[in-house]
Amino acid sequence: MTYRTDRIEQLLSEGVRDKVYPGAVWAVGDSAGIRAQGATGVLDPNEPEVRMRFDTVFDAASLTKILAVWASVGALWEDGVLDLDAPLGTFWEEVTGHPLGAATTRQLLTHTAGVPLRAQLKNLYGTDPQAIRSGVLHEDLHRPPGEAVEYTDRAALILGYLAEHLSGQPLDRLAEARIWRPLGMDATRFGPLPPAIAKMCAPTELDQDTDTHLKGTAHDFSARLLGGVCGIAGAFTVADDLARFLCYMLDGSTARTAAGFGAEWTSHSLTIHTGGLQPERGLFWHPAPGTSEHDDIWVHYGFTGTGMWISPTKDRWAVLLTNKLYYTRDRQPLTEVRNAFRELAFN
Repeated sequence: MTYRTDRIEQLLSEGVRDKVYPGAVWAVGDSAGIRAQGATGVLDPNEPEVRMRFDTVFDAASLTKILAVWASVGALWEDGVLDLDAPLGTFWEEVTGHPLGAATTRQLLTHTAGVPLRAQLKNLYGTDPQAIRSGVLHEDLHRPPGEAVEYTDRAALILGYLAEHLSGQPLDRLAEARIWRPLGMDATRFGPLPPAIAKMCAPTELDQDTDTHLKGTAHDFSARLLGGVCGIAGAFTVADDLARFLCYMLDGSTARTAAGFGAEWTSHSLTIHTGGLQPERGLFWHPAPGTSEHDDIWVHYGFTGTGMWISPTKDRWAVLLTNKLYYTRDRQPLTEVRNAFRELAFN
Protein backbone atom coordinates (compact mmCIF):
# COMPACT_ATOMS: atom_id res chain seq x y z
CA MET A 1 0.00 0.00 0.00
CA THR A 2 1.37 3.41 -0.96
CA TYR A 3 0.46 6.86 0.28
CA ARG A 4 0.86 10.21 -1.41
CA THR A 5 3.31 11.40 1.22
CA ASP A 6 4.87 14.20 -0.82
CA ARG A 7 1.49 15.62 -1.75
CA ILE A 8 0.26 15.40 1.84
CA GLU A 9 3.31 17.27 3.07
CA GLN A 10 2.86 19.91 0.37
CA LEU A 11 -0.83 20.33 1.20
CA LEU A 12 -0.24 20.77 4.92
CA SER A 13 2.75 23.06 4.43
CA GLU A 14 0.58 25.28 2.24
CA GLY A 15 -1.90 25.44 5.13
CA VAL A 16 0.86 26.78 7.36
CA ARG A 17 1.89 29.30 4.70
CA ASP A 18 -1.71 30.48 4.29
CA LYS A 19 -2.18 30.76 8.08
CA VAL A 20 -4.93 28.17 8.22
CA TYR A 21 -3.07 26.85 11.28
CA PRO A 22 0.36 27.41 12.88
CA GLY A 23 1.26 23.74 12.48
CA ALA A 24 -0.04 20.27 11.79
CA VAL A 25 0.72 16.66 12.67
CA TRP A 26 -0.55 13.81 10.51
CA ALA A 27 -0.45 10.05 10.20
CA VAL A 28 -1.98 7.43 7.93
CA GLY A 29 -1.96 3.69 8.36
CA ASP A 30 -3.83 0.41 8.49
CA SER A 31 -4.62 -2.31 11.02
CA ALA A 32 -0.93 -3.15 11.31
CA GLY A 33 0.13 0.35 12.36
CA ILE A 34 1.39 3.68 11.07
CA ARG A 35 2.52 3.63 7.43
CA ALA A 36 3.44 7.30 7.01
CA GLN A 37 3.57 10.31 9.29
CA GLY A 38 4.81 13.85 9.52
CA ALA A 39 4.70 17.25 11.16
CA THR A 40 4.93 20.75 9.73
CA GLY A 41 4.89 24.32 10.98
CA VAL A 42 5.39 25.65 14.48
CA LEU A 43 3.77 25.17 17.84
CA ASP A 44 3.22 28.89 18.39
CA PRO A 45 3.87 31.70 15.88
CA ASN A 46 5.22 33.78 18.77
CA GLU A 47 7.96 31.17 19.22
CA PRO A 48 8.95 30.25 15.64
CA GLU A 49 11.96 28.28 16.82
CA VAL A 50 9.69 25.66 18.44
CA ARG A 51 8.65 23.33 15.64
CA MET A 52 5.56 21.15 15.59
CA ARG A 53 6.54 17.55 16.40
CA PHE A 54 4.87 14.19 16.01
CA ASP A 55 4.57 13.91 19.80
CA THR A 56 2.96 17.35 20.20
CA VAL A 57 -0.04 17.25 22.54
CA PHE A 58 -3.33 18.56 21.14
CA ASP A 59 -6.61 19.66 22.66
CA ALA A 60 -8.75 16.88 21.15
CA ALA A 61 -11.96 18.93 21.47
CA SER A 62 -14.88 16.87 20.10
CA LEU A 63 -12.67 13.85 19.48
CA THR A 64 -13.33 13.41 23.22
CA LYS A 65 -16.78 12.25 22.16
CA ILE A 66 -15.17 9.28 20.40
CA LEU A 67 -12.19 8.58 22.64
CA ALA A 68 -14.10 8.73 25.92
CA VAL A 69 -17.88 8.61 25.39
CA TRP A 70 -18.40 6.47 22.26
CA ALA A 71 -15.76 3.96 23.35
CA SER A 72 -17.05 3.72 26.94
CA VAL A 73 -20.66 3.39 25.84
CA GLY A 74 -19.52 0.63 23.49
CA ALA A 75 -17.81 -1.21 26.33
CA LEU A 76 -20.98 -0.99 28.43
CA TRP A 77 -23.09 -2.17 25.48
CA GLU A 78 -20.84 -5.16 24.87
CA ASP A 79 -20.97 -5.91 28.61
CA GLY A 80 -24.74 -6.28 28.21
CA VAL A 81 -25.28 -3.42 30.67
CA LEU A 82 -26.84 -1.04 28.13
CA ASP A 83 -29.76 -1.53 25.71
CA LEU A 84 -29.40 1.12 23.00
CA ASP A 85 -33.14 1.12 22.25
CA ALA A 86 -34.55 1.21 25.77
CA PRO A 87 -36.05 4.59 26.74
CA LEU A 88 -33.65 6.20 29.20
CA GLY A 89 -36.42 6.64 31.75
CA THR A 90 -36.96 2.87 32.02
CA PHE A 91 -33.57 2.29 33.65
CA TRP A 92 -32.16 5.67 34.67
CA GLU A 93 -34.10 7.07 37.64
CA GLU A 94 -32.50 10.49 37.25
CA VAL A 95 -34.48 11.09 34.03
CA THR A 96 -37.57 9.00 34.82
CA GLY A 97 -40.61 11.24 34.53
CA HIS A 98 -38.71 13.92 32.61
CA PRO A 99 -38.91 14.54 28.84
CA LEU A 100 -35.43 13.09 28.24
CA GLY A 101 -36.66 9.78 29.63
CA ALA A 102 -38.48 9.10 26.36
CA ALA A 103 -35.30 9.24 24.29
CA THR A 104 -32.93 6.32 23.74
CA THR A 105 -29.17 5.91 23.76
CA ARG A 106 -29.21 5.19 20.02
CA GLN A 107 -31.03 8.47 19.40
CA LEU A 108 -28.43 10.37 21.41
CA LEU A 109 -25.65 8.68 19.42
CA THR A 110 -27.30 9.67 16.12
CA HIS A 111 -28.29 13.20 17.24
CA THR A 112 -31.98 12.38 16.80
CA ALA A 113 -33.01 12.55 20.46
CA GLY A 114 -34.54 16.02 20.14
CA VAL A 115 -32.50 17.51 23.00
CA PRO A 116 -32.02 21.30 23.05
CA LEU A 117 -29.45 22.71 20.68
CA ARG A 118 -28.25 25.34 23.12
CA ALA A 119 -24.91 24.75 24.78
CA GLN A 120 -24.40 27.87 26.93
CA LEU A 121 -24.50 25.97 30.19
CA LYS A 122 -23.40 28.84 32.45
CA ASN A 123 -26.06 31.20 31.11
CA LEU A 124 -28.75 28.56 31.55
CA TYR A 125 -27.86 26.83 34.80
CA GLY A 126 -25.10 28.75 36.57
CA THR A 127 -21.72 27.35 37.55
CA ASP A 128 -22.53 24.57 40.01
CA PRO A 129 -21.82 21.19 38.33
CA GLN A 130 -24.80 19.49 39.98
CA ALA A 131 -27.15 22.28 38.92
CA ILE A 132 -25.82 21.95 35.36
CA ARG A 133 -26.34 18.20 35.40
CA SER A 134 -29.90 18.53 36.71
CA GLY A 135 -30.72 21.26 34.22
CA VAL A 136 -29.42 19.29 31.25
CA LEU A 137 -31.14 16.05 32.26
CA HIS A 138 -34.49 17.61 33.21
CA GLU A 139 -35.06 20.27 30.55
CA ASP A 140 -37.79 20.00 27.92
CA LEU A 141 -36.85 18.48 24.58
CA HIS A 142 -36.41 20.66 21.51
CA ARG A 143 -38.57 18.29 19.44
CA PRO A 144 -39.91 14.69 19.72
CA PRO A 145 -37.21 11.98 19.61
CA GLY A 146 -36.58 10.44 16.20
CA GLU A 147 -37.98 13.34 14.20
CA ALA A 148 -34.80 14.98 12.85
CA VAL A 149 -31.00 14.82 12.83
CA GLU A 150 -29.70 17.90 14.65
CA TYR A 151 -26.14 17.95 15.92
CA THR A 152 -25.80 19.11 19.50
CA ASP A 153 -23.02 18.81 22.04
CA ARG A 154 -25.62 17.98 24.66
CA ALA A 155 -25.98 14.46 23.31
CA ALA A 156 -22.38 13.68 24.31
CA LEU A 157 -22.74 15.45 27.65
CA ILE A 158 -25.80 13.33 28.47
CA LEU A 159 -24.12 10.13 27.32
CA GLY A 160 -21.15 10.95 29.52
CA TYR A 161 -23.49 11.26 32.48
CA LEU A 162 -25.15 7.98 31.47
CA ALA A 163 -21.82 6.16 31.28
CA GLU A 164 -20.93 7.45 34.74
CA HIS A 165 -24.30 6.27 36.07
CA LEU A 166 -23.98 2.77 34.62
CA SER A 167 -20.33 2.29 35.56
CA GLY A 168 -20.32 4.02 38.93
CA GLN A 169 -17.15 5.90 37.87
CA PRO A 170 -16.37 9.45 36.78
CA LEU A 171 -15.92 9.67 33.01
CA ASP A 172 -12.18 10.34 33.17
CA ARG A 173 -11.52 7.27 35.33
CA LEU A 174 -13.85 5.12 33.24
CA ALA A 175 -12.11 6.08 29.99
CA GLU A 176 -8.66 5.58 31.45
CA ALA A 177 -9.46 2.20 32.98
CA ARG A 178 -11.52 0.71 30.19
CA ILE A 179 -10.15 2.29 27.03
CA TRP A 180 -6.98 4.34 27.13
CA ARG A 181 -4.69 2.31 29.38
CA PRO A 182 -5.64 -1.11 27.95
CA LEU A 183 -4.86 0.24 24.47
CA GLY A 184 -1.57 1.76 25.56
CA MET A 185 -2.80 5.34 25.00
CA ASP A 186 -0.58 6.60 27.79
CA ALA A 187 -0.44 10.23 26.63
CA THR A 188 -4.23 10.65 26.45
CA ARG A 189 -5.90 12.26 29.45
CA PHE A 190 -8.39 14.87 30.48
CA GLY A 191 -7.09 18.32 31.36
CA PRO A 192 -6.12 20.66 32.75
CA LEU A 193 -2.64 19.33 31.99
CA PRO A 194 0.23 19.55 34.48
CA PRO A 195 2.79 22.26 33.55
CA ALA A 196 5.42 19.79 32.31
CA ILE A 197 2.98 18.37 29.74
CA ALA A 198 1.20 21.64 28.98
CA LYS A 199 4.41 23.15 27.61
CA MET A 200 4.34 20.43 24.90
CA CYS A 201 0.75 21.31 23.98
CA ALA A 202 -0.31 23.17 20.86
CA PRO A 203 -1.96 26.46 21.95
CA THR A 204 -5.49 27.20 20.80
CA GLU A 205 -7.67 30.31 21.07
CA LEU A 206 -6.73 33.59 22.74
CA ASP A 207 -8.18 33.74 26.25
CA GLN A 208 -9.60 37.24 26.68
CA ASP A 209 -9.26 37.07 30.46
CA THR A 210 -5.51 36.43 30.44
CA ASP A 211 -4.62 37.76 26.96
CA THR A 212 -2.73 34.52 26.30
CA HIS A 213 -3.55 31.53 24.12
CA LEU A 214 -5.01 28.53 25.96
CA LYS A 215 -2.42 25.81 26.38
CA GLY A 216 -3.06 22.65 28.36
CA THR A 217 -6.52 23.88 29.33
CA ALA A 218 -9.54 22.83 27.29
CA HIS A 219 -10.73 25.40 24.82
CA ASP A 220 -14.34 24.26 25.23
CA PHE A 221 -16.02 26.45 27.84
CA SER A 222 -18.39 23.71 29.02
CA ALA A 223 -15.44 21.42 29.73
CA ARG A 224 -13.69 24.16 31.68
CA LEU A 225 -16.88 24.92 33.59
CA LEU A 226 -17.15 21.26 34.60
CA GLY A 227 -13.57 21.04 35.84
CA GLY A 228 -12.05 19.84 32.58
CA VAL A 229 -13.98 16.57 32.33
CA CYS A 230 -17.22 16.08 30.41
CA GLY A 231 -18.59 14.19 27.43
CA ILE A 232 -18.41 17.20 25.12
CA ALA A 233 -14.67 17.87 25.22
CA GLY A 234 -11.70 18.11 27.58
CA ALA A 235 -9.39 15.29 26.49
CA PHE A 236 -5.84 15.88 25.25
CA THR A 237 -4.01 13.41 23.04
CA VAL A 238 -1.16 12.79 20.58
CA ALA A 239 -1.11 11.34 17.07
CA ASP A 240 0.47 8.08 18.20
CA ASP A 241 -2.35 7.41 20.67
CA LEU A 242 -4.98 8.07 18.01
CA ALA A 243 -3.14 5.65 15.74
CA ARG A 244 -3.34 2.98 18.46
CA PHE A 245 -7.06 3.63 18.87
CA LEU A 246 -7.80 3.46 15.13
CA CYS A 247 -5.59 0.40 14.58
CA TYR A 248 -7.51 -1.36 17.30
CA MET A 249 -10.82 -0.40 15.69
CA LEU A 250 -9.62 -2.08 12.48
CA ASP A 251 -7.94 -5.06 14.10
CA GLY A 252 -9.85 -5.52 17.33
CA SER A 253 -10.96 -8.89 15.94
CA THR A 254 -13.82 -10.58 17.74
CA ALA A 255 -12.01 -10.59 21.06
CA ARG A 256 -12.04 -7.17 22.67
CA THR A 257 -9.35 -5.96 25.02
CA ALA A 258 -9.57 -7.09 28.62
CA ALA A 259 -11.36 -3.86 29.46
CA GLY A 260 -12.66 -2.08 26.36
CA PHE A 261 -14.97 -2.36 23.38
CA GLY A 262 -14.48 -4.73 20.48
CA ALA A 263 -15.11 -5.30 16.80
CA GLU A 264 -18.86 -5.72 17.25
CA TRP A 265 -19.25 -2.16 18.54
CA THR A 266 -17.08 -0.74 15.77
CA SER A 267 -18.99 -2.60 13.06
CA HIS A 268 -22.36 -1.63 14.53
CA SER A 269 -21.36 2.04 14.80
CA LEU A 270 -19.97 2.43 11.28
CA THR A 271 -23.38 1.83 9.73
CA ILE A 272 -26.15 4.31 8.98
CA HIS A 273 -28.70 4.37 11.81
CA THR A 274 -30.80 7.36 10.75
CA GLY A 275 -32.95 5.68 8.10
CA GLY A 276 -34.23 8.26 5.65
CA LEU A 277 -33.31 11.23 7.84
CA GLN A 278 -30.60 13.59 6.66
CA PRO A 279 -27.75 14.08 7.21
CA GLU A 280 -26.89 10.40 7.56
CA ARG A 281 -25.31 9.29 10.82
CA GLY A 282 -23.73 6.22 12.27
CA LEU A 283 -23.24 6.06 16.01
CA PHE A 284 -21.29 9.29 16.66
CA TRP A 285 -19.42 8.70 13.37
CA HIS A 286 -20.68 9.91 10.00
CA PRO A 287 -19.67 9.43 6.36
CA ALA A 288 -16.85 11.80 5.43
CA PRO A 289 -18.05 14.88 3.49
CA GLY A 290 -18.09 14.16 -0.21
CA THR A 291 -18.54 10.42 0.38
CA SER A 292 -21.43 8.08 1.08
CA GLU A 293 -21.98 5.08 3.33
CA HIS A 294 -20.93 2.86 0.41
CA ASP A 295 -17.52 4.54 0.22
CA ASP A 296 -17.03 3.42 3.84
CA ILE A 297 -14.93 6.37 4.99
CA TRP A 298 -16.11 7.60 8.38
CA VAL A 299 -14.97 10.72 10.18
CA HIS A 300 -15.17 12.72 13.38
CA TYR A 301 -13.85 16.26 13.80
CA GLY A 302 -12.84 18.49 16.70
CA PHE A 303 -13.46 22.25 16.79
CA THR A 304 -9.85 23.07 17.67
CA GLY A 305 -8.72 21.63 14.33
CA THR A 306 -8.47 17.90 14.98
CA GLY A 307 -9.87 15.05 12.91
CA MET A 308 -9.70 11.31 12.31
CA TRP A 309 -11.00 9.05 9.56
CA ILE A 310 -11.43 5.28 9.33
CA SER A 311 -12.45 2.77 6.63
CA PRO A 312 -12.80 -0.92 7.56
CA THR A 313 -13.25 -2.09 3.96
CA LYS A 314 -10.12 -0.24 2.85
CA ASP A 315 -8.27 -1.26 6.03
CA ARG A 316 -7.11 2.31 6.38
CA TRP A 317 -7.22 5.22 8.81
CA ALA A 318 -5.92 8.78 8.93
CA VAL A 319 -5.30 11.43 11.56
CA LEU A 320 -4.85 15.17 11.09
CA LEU A 321 -4.16 17.34 14.14
CA THR A 322 -3.92 21.12 13.86
CA ASN A 323 -4.35 24.09 16.16
CA LYS A 324 -6.26 26.15 13.58
CA LEU A 325 -8.21 27.82 16.40
CA TYR A 326 -5.07 29.81 17.17
CA TYR A 327 -5.98 32.03 14.20
CA THR A 328 -9.72 31.86 13.68
CA ARG A 329 -13.07 30.17 14.28
CA ASP A 330 -13.78 30.24 10.55
CA ARG A 331 -14.14 26.60 9.53
CA GLN A 332 -13.98 26.87 5.75
CA PRO A 333 -10.19 27.07 5.18
CA LEU A 334 -9.58 23.98 7.30
CA THR A 335 -12.56 22.21 5.73
CA GLU A 336 -10.86 22.48 2.35
CA VAL A 337 -7.58 21.13 3.76
CA ARG A 338 -9.38 18.27 5.51
CA ASN A 339 -11.20 17.18 2.38
CA ALA A 340 -8.02 17.28 0.32
CA PHE A 341 -6.12 15.37 3.00
CA ARG A 342 -8.80 12.68 3.12
CA GLU A 343 -8.66 12.24 -0.65
CA LEU A 344 -4.88 11.82 -0.54
CA ALA A 345 -5.04 9.40 2.38
CA PHE A 346 -7.76 7.13 1.02
CA ASN A 347 -7.60 7.26 -2.79
